[in-house]
Amino acid sequence: MIFSVSGVETAVWIPPLVGMVISFFTSMGGISGAFLILPFQMSVLGFTSPSVTPTNLVFNVVGIPSAVYKYFKEGRMNWPLAGNIIVGTVPGLVLGLFIRVWYLPDPRAFKLFVGCVLFYIGGRMIYQLLLERGKKTSGSSAESKMRQHATSKAANSPDSNQPAIRTLSWSLTCTEYEFFGERFSFHTTGLFVLSLVVGLIGGVYGIGGGAIIAPFIVSFFGLPIHTIAGATLMGTCVTSVGGVLFYEFFGPYVALPGQSVRPDWLLGFLFGVGGFVGMYLGASAQKYVPSSIIRPTLAILIAGLGARYIIGYFI
Repeated sequence: MIFSVSGVETAVWIPPLVGMVISFFTSMGGISGAFLILPFQMSVLGFTSPSVTPTNLVFNVVGIPSAVYKYFKEGRMNWPLAGNIIVGTVPGLVLGLFIRVWYLPDPRAFKLFVGCVLFYIGGRMIYQLLLERGKKTSGSSAESKMRQHATSKAANSPDSNQPAIRTLSWSLTCTEYEFFGERFSFHTTGLFVLSLVVGLIGGVYGIGGGAIIAPFIVSFFGLPIHTIAGATLMGTCVTSVGGVLFYEFFGPYVALPGQSVRPDWLLGFLFGVGGFVGMYLGASAQKYVPSSIIRPTLAILIAGLGARYIIGYFI
C-alpha cells in the first residue's frame, strides 16, 4: 500500500503491529512509544520530511486514550501531576513546530538532534540506576503493596476498590500525594518549568514529551514510576492533540516553500490502532511488573537508540 501524503509504501498490517508491540512495553513506563515509532518511520519506512513529526503525534492521539482509561479506572491517575504537565508542555510544543520547520528540515540534522535527546535521557536514567544500586528506593514498599492490591482485586477482596493514588495537598510550591500508605511530593513550579522545556523538545521531535518527561520526573523528583505513568501519558495525549491541530491548520503558513508539514493521517492512524491495543495491555500488566525491570529496560533502549543516531551522523 502507498500512503499518498508521506509516499511510504508498506503492507497495511505493519504499522499496527509495530505500534502494538512497541507501546505494550513503553506504556508501562508512562511512555507512548512515539520516540521509537519515529525512528522506525524514518529509518525503515524512509519517511523523513517534517510531516513525520505530526504523523507521530497522530499515533499518540489515537493510541494513548486506552491506557489513560485503564489507569483512571484502576485509581492510578495522578491528576495534579497530569495537569501540571499539560499546562507546561502545550506552549513549548507550539514553539517546537517553528524550530522543526525552520531550523531542522534536513533529515540528517534532525537525526542528530533526536540522537542527542535520546542519549541524554537514557544516560541520565542509567546513571540514576547505578547510584541506586543496593539501596532501597523510595516507593519500593508501596510498589509491593500495589501488587498485593492487584492480587486481592483479582480475588474480589472487599477492600480492593480503594484509589491507589490520593492527592493530599496542592500549592504553587509543593504538591503532595499518597500511594498505598507512602507519601510523595514534588515542587509544582519546578515541574512546570521542566514541562515547558520538555514540550519544546517534544514539539521538535514529535513525541508529545512523554518519553522525555517520564524519565526526568523519576530521576530529578524521585517519584515512583508506577505513580506517574498515567499522568505522563495523559499529558502526552493532550499536548499531542494540540500539536496535530497546529501542524494541520497553521503548519502550511510557516513552512518553507515546497515543504510538507501536514500529518499523514492514515499512516498515523494505523500506528495508533496498534498502539491503542498495546497501551491498554501494557497499562493492565504494569502493576505486576517491578520498576527494577521497567526502568533499566527503558534506559538501555533509549540510550542505545540515541547512540546509534549520533554515530550515524558522523559516519
